[in-house]
Amino acid sequence: MQLAYTAHDLQAYSGGRFILGLGSQIKPHIERRFSMPWSHPAPRMREFIMAMRAIWSAWNDGAKLSFRGDFYTHTLMTPFFSPPPAPGGAPEVFLAAVGEAMTAVAGEVADGLLVHAFSTERYLREVTLPALSRGLAAAGRSPADVEVSMLLMIATGDTEEEMARAAAGTRHQIAFYGSTPAYRGVLDRHGWAGLGDELNTLSRSDRDDKWEAMGALVDDDVLHAFAVVAEPADVAAEIQRRFGGLIDRVSFYSAYETGTETWDLILRGLKSQADP
Repeated sequence: MQLAYTAHDLQAYSGGRFILGLGSQIKPHIERRFSMPWSHPAPRMREFIMAMRAIWSAWNDGAKLSFRGDFYTHTLMTPFFSPPPAPGGAPEVFLAAVGEAMTAVAGEVADGLLVHAFSTERYLREVTLPALSRGLAAAGRSPADVEVSMLLMIATGDTEEEMARAAAGTRHQIAFYGSTPAYRGVLDRHGWAGLGDELNTLSRSDRDDKWEAMGALVDDDVLHAFAVVAEPADVAAEIQRRFGGLIDRVSFYSAYETGTETWDLILRGLKSQADP
């Protein structure tokens, strides 16, 4: 309910241009960082989105609020607590996913899929998009109903020193994600299960240098599979070569500091490829 209010306000403030991005978390963070009970992530997320849509419909369409599910029940909405309809109606909902179950949920009930940065072109082709298609089919929807947005790890720089710093930062980010058992399916798809075991063991160790040591385990093959590694002028072409026709939107993930002019150059390159 609280998130529905916040998203409704942002939709109104933006004149109907707001996109609500949602994502689950792994069990240790849910229980120990947020102090919340753990349950079934994919079924709960499906119902969460459906419940929010019912709340928004009460505000935007005047529908009676009567949502009853396994995790959420919303049956009371008095005029005093009903905001005016938002321009453009309810905001779009994009759902972040890595595993097949959550990806299928995006196909069933979301307006967009946020592909996790810890993904590869192969995983996208062989796992993510087929799971999304299964979700679409289950809900009687078409691929045009869901936009695919990918957060891409980019390692770039204008000099050898900048490229080396960018690659090092990206290796550490890959190692951090790779240490999480929930993301092991991506590594397994490439035959890198052993790397996942090593990273997880190190992450739980008492070594003072464990994060540095974890980054050192990410070799060039792993780095190039998860990240676009190229000079700024070549990044756009590399994105197009690897992901053209697979995704609709792209955003950049850099685990290092760099100037805005670098991203301006990359954006101009992407725009030039998109223009007829």
